[in-house]
Amino acid sequence: MTSLPMIRSAEVAAAQAAGKPVVALESTIITHGMPYPQNLEVARQVEDDIRAAGVTPATMAVLEGKLCIGLEAEQLETLAQARGVAKLSRADLAACMATGGTGATTVAATMIAAHLAGIAVFATGGIGGVHRGAENSFDISADLMELAQTPVTVVAAGAKAILDVDKTLEVLETQGVPVIAVGQDSFPAFWSAESQLKAPLRMDTALDIARAHHMRAELGLPGGQLVANPVPAADEIPAADLAPVIARAQADADAHGIRGKAVTPYLLQRIFELTEGRSLVANIALVRNNARLAARIAQALSTIRQS
Repeated sequence: MTSLPMIRSAEVAAAQAAGKPVVALESTIITHGMPYPQNLEVARQVEDDIRAAGVTPATMAVLEGKLCIGLEAEQLETLAQARGVAKLSRADLAACMATGGTGATTVAATMIAAHLAGIAVFATGGIGGVHRGAENSFDISADLMELAQTPVTVVAAGAKAILDVDKTLEVLETQGVPVIAVGQDSFPAFWSAESQLKAPLRMDTALDIARAHHMRAELGLPGGQLVANPVPAADEIPAADLAPVIARAQADADAHGIRGKAVTPYLLQRIFELTEGRSLVANIALVRNNARLAARIAQALSTIRQS
């Protein structure tokens, strides 16, 4: 018998008992992505987008040492207002749980939690990756290695545009991670629908993506797949407009000596300021768009498995 302190929300437990599809969600967007009460409103919107597709959402977090697979309404509200919440990746997930801590899950930690709970599809905003200047700092997100070893399909709007996206794609290729652009040949650039980089793979339907996930399991291949879903055109910020903003934000981070886990939150906040809030509007739109696609993939995968 496992001694793992893992608990499912009543909604997730009921869905899994009935063999219904579930989509995992991260929680750092709640604790580190935006202020209260907007973070709570967006978290509820994303969960409701998934429910509207007939799928159950499972927001992941560690609360007082327990790995929560889905949050009850009051837990979600408490997390949205909490201060000093740890940001958990593969390296610190176990330590937080062992010491009874509370933490929000990044992409890597959410993938681990989802796989432990038998959930195959996960929706997020953008994955972490290779930071600019990584040839000197060696700053590379654990998300990339997690994609290489944990069999979860991750739906994102590409890699965060603050990263060195070209190098991020190179690392994913080296690690054998399928990178699938949805409905276009260009790799999405987070706040922008397209980039100058060609996506390694293209698929146009949720069913094809679900089939690819299932086939990887049949082949015995480790790891998941990255589904790069472009931000809706009405909400995007053109890449040409963003380039100087990102460059200025990065220069400010360097000038202030921002390092490690603090880099991404700092850059996102600075870009929010420099775009006068446009980046957050695009971010919310792309997360909700990803949740809707993830729900369709989870539905399709459930049908494939049942047949």
